[in-house]
Amino acid sequence: MPWLVFAAYALIVLKATPRAAGPMAFFGGHSLSGRTPGIWLLGASAAISWVMAKSVDNAMNLTAAFGYWGGIGYATYWLAFVIVAIAVYFIRTRGHDNSLAAFLERKYGVVATRLFLIVIGIRLFNEIWSNTKVAALYFGTEGSTPYWLAVIAFTALTLYYARRGGLRSSIVTDAAQMVLIAVLLVVTLAVLTPNVIATGLSSDDTALISADMRAHGITFAVLALVQTLSYGFHDPVLTDRAFVSPPHKMVASFMLAALLGGALIAGFSVAGLYALAEHITPTPSVAIAVPMALGLGMMLLFNAVMLASAGSTLDSTFASTAKFSARDWRVARAVPTRQDQRRGRRAVWVIAVIGNLPLLSLYIDGVGPAVIAATTISGTAIMGLAPIFLLAWLPGAGRLSFHLALWPGVIIGIALALERLAGFELIPAAVSIGSGQYAKTLGINVWGLALCTTLFAGAAVVSVMCRRGAQPVQSNSLS
Repeated sequence: MPWLVFAAYALIVLKATPRAAGPMAFFGGHSLSGRTPGIWLLGASAAISWVMAKSVDNAMNLTAAFGYWGGIGYATYWLAFVIVAIAVYFIRTRGHDNSLAAFLERKYGVVATRLFLIVIGIRLFNEIWSNTKVAALYFGTEGSTPYWLAVIAFTALTLYYARRGGLRSSIVTDAAQMVLIAVLLVVTLAVLTPNVIATGLSSDDTALISADMRAHGITFAVLALVQTLSYGFHDPVLTDRAFVSPPHKMVASFMLAALLGGALIAGFSVAGLYALAEHITPTPSVAIAVPMALGLGMMLLFNAVMLASAGSTLDSTFASTAKFSARDWRVARAVPTRQDQRRGRRAVWVIAVIGNLPLLSLYIDGVGPAVIAATTISGTAIMGLAPIFLLAWLPGAGRLSFHLALWPGVIIGIALALERLAGFELIPAAVSIGSGQYAKTLGINVWGLALCTTLFAGAAVVSVMCRRGAQPVQSNSLS
């Protein structure tokens, strides 16, 4: 039965995909007649590209752990669209840059641009395996033959239409995927909400959601709010779409995307409340345990949700990879060419293969979780991107400001990852803010962001003072 769902999904996305695309459509998302995406199309595309299978799964699990604050907290990440929209609006209208790479090279230099693009490359790599894995788990247990067949089939389908149409294919299939997911959300809420309301989980007055759970959930929500200041800038799936339509239309589209994406994630997180209400153990996750408890119909529905959400992210990742390799790495400012398109298509083949290699780590004892933890770029490690993009207008902000903002966050992020992998404390618990498992991470992000911002601004002030000190003194002599 899951393969019938896959077949139906494949027909929908292949029907929506353009058969051919020139360089402007492939890299810029333009229609075949040369028109840029409208506000609603771009907004829906941006929103659904972030409603990835991994995000839906995370939102459900967090809600099962913290009550509705888990879903609210995860939906808070969609405010990153607002932050990015405002920053890119000024980047495009003041600097007239056509990409973040072009802006970084002009403002901070080639080395800064390359460092940023390395982070982007790791992000793109992680998006492949993390989404194919979640989607494939509905076809069989991890490591089984149906599981691997699903990984191959899902990757091949998305690779086929993404190579054909690039960003244009991604945007138009996103529209179909948005409609599909919206319909599936309505059905999901109709099935799950009555039990949630009956048990009082929609209010604070319930024994199933303790005061500690709520406090821990609020701590996570605040953490998400802090990370939105930097998180969106390291996701090319989001930022690439910020350059495909006129700046004022882009801002409107991204505001719409924040509302749509946040609402979808908050809606699907109701499954976590249902798991609490029915005392369902979230093993291996809520997204699998809840539909299994409800029968074949809900299992197939959730399968469709995960295929659509994973597909929307995967095709966007392929499109961003093509642009990354053919345009961003060499900071191309000219109109894209057929040669760029051929180079981008070759890169998509490469990442489709190597991006799924981490899935093989399950065959090596203890390596699987370590690979996932080590390769995931967290919001903590890239906290320094907030001042780099949001405070770029400060007089004197340049290469020194960039490095003093970036590296403290990277070092702190590595230290936090080593703590989780090795099991010993590198960062004292005294930095914690709030309560629960995310209290330390919140404290690290708050104090770390303050440090990165202070160093960025301080370097800008020093640069201005040095320039003034280097200016020759004007003589007032009349001789």
